[in-house]
Amino acid sequence: MNLWFVFALMTAAAMFAVLLPLGLSGARQSGGKPTQANEAQPYEAQSHEAMVYKDQLAEIDRDVAAGLIGSAEAEAARIEIGRRLLSVADTASNPPMRSSPRLRRVAAALALVGLPLLALAIYLPLGSPWLADFPLARRARTADATQPLANLVAQVEQHLEKNPSDGRGWNVLAPVLLRLGRYDDAVRAFRNSITYNGEDASRRADLGEAIAAAAGGVVTADAKAEFERALALDANEAKASYFLGLAAEQDGRNADAAAIWRAMLERAPADAPWRTVVQAALVRVGAPAAPALSEQTMAAAKDMKAGDREAMIRGMVERLATRLKENGNDVEGWLRLVRAYMVMGDRDMAKGAESEARQALGGDAERLRQLNEGLKNLGLDG
Repeated sequence: MNLWFVFALMTAAAMFAVLLPLGLSGARQSGGKPTQANEAQPYEAQSHEAMVYKDQLAEIDRDVAAGLIGSAEAEAARIEIGRRLLSVADTASNPPMRSSPRLRRVAAALALVGLPLLALAIYLPLGSPWLADFPLARRARTADATQPLANLVAQVEQHLEKNPSDGRGWNVLAPVLLRLGRYDDAVRAFRNSITYNGEDASRRADLGEAIAAAAGGVVTADAKAEFERALALDANEAKASYFLGLAAEQDGRNADAAAIWRAMLERAPADAPWRTVVQAALVRVGAPAAPALSEQTMAAAKDMKAGDREAMIRGMVERLATRLKENGNDVEGWLRLVRAYMVMGDRDMAKGAESEARQALGGDAERLRQLNEGLKNLGLDG
């Protein structure tokens, strides 16, 4: 009720702002009831004034002929009188605009009727005239981003109970529930996000992760199906690939897990944030820690004697060390080198490679962080 009263006052003020100039304009023009004689009077005065200036010009000519004034004074007088005559002539040819009483009445009617109608036509579809009162204190609490996360999550959940088809809300809520350890709720939220936002590889992979988390970290058949759907949508979906490798590890297929994770590392960019996680997983399944060998090299190594095979591996390690001295930005390369030295039982060389890696990557905080994480997974202090 108070809102409509305010709107009425605002409308009245707007109409007053339009009607006031119209009323003053009519009063100034007529001073009362306009007559034809009153309108003609100013033009008669202007015509008389012009005749006076013309007579003055003729009188100057007579004074010059009689020798009463000099030619310079006469010219100056002519210029001044001519300026005044031109001013009178310009006013006569461009009389002041006079508004029609009929037009003023039309404008007034439009102000009285049109302004309220226009305001309603705009407000009703765009505003919220039937919205209940919302106290300021409650609004302040809703907008307070410093509230505990649990309170914010509860508010989002209340919103989604009333608006269950809000896909954006489910998209925001689902990963938060997963981080909070509410895995069953996260599974439901991810499913709703897919329902109302459409499926993509990332959402399918997130759903699979939530299902695995709800099962205590076990990649169940349902979770595996979601990861496979994600890879069908995007073959480069990293999370889905990692968890499929984890499923292989949990099934006791370490070789399959290692193959999946190695393929991830081969096609991933050097600064992929999950590299250290995958590298640690490879160490966990006992994958060869030395630099990767090609299929041809592996086939040739099978027929070598133990000493020759060891010499070949040492040669590859030395070539990797030489390459890293020339280009030290390869975090994975440094980790492979350190791991290779540890596998060969040469811990001093591993420590030396660690020091060289820190020196080479010292100017890049992100790569240094990845190195530290990888070294921790290898059993070296990061």
